[in-house]
Amino acid sequence: MPVFVEAVATPSAQDRTDLAKIYADAPDWLLAPYADAASLIEHGLASGTLIAGRFNDRLLGAALLVRGETVWQLSHLCVRKVTRRRGVAQRLVDEARRLARDAGCVLHLAAPNNHLEARAFAARAHLPLDPL
Repeated sequence: MPVFVEAVATPSAQDRTDLAKIYADAPDWLLAPYADAASLIEHGLASGTLIAGRFNDRLLGAALLVRGETVWQLSHLCVRKVTRRRGVAQRLVDEARRLARDAGCVLHLAAPNNHLEARAFAARAHLPLDPL
């Protein structure tokens, strides 16, 4: 399944629908500190930090990628429930890691404190975990 990772700058109406579906499946703790999925999406679009994985013209997963001077942070990574376990999240992580490395930076995962799911994912992805 070739998933293409892209920065989402000017989403189409279908892209916005896909993003809403992606984050509709997110657990509440993943949305923090945003009030809801719509706020997270709008912040990502406004700040230019939203990246997404596309397959067959549909967005299947998304995350925020904050580019720092030496450390880039990947946060709010979520994949549509119907698409999970097919490598979409791994593809987003791999591409974010490559982009960070090409910029001379390292990639960290960022998530709210004390969430076992985030810790486990960071360990599997071999990424340091920073608190959000």
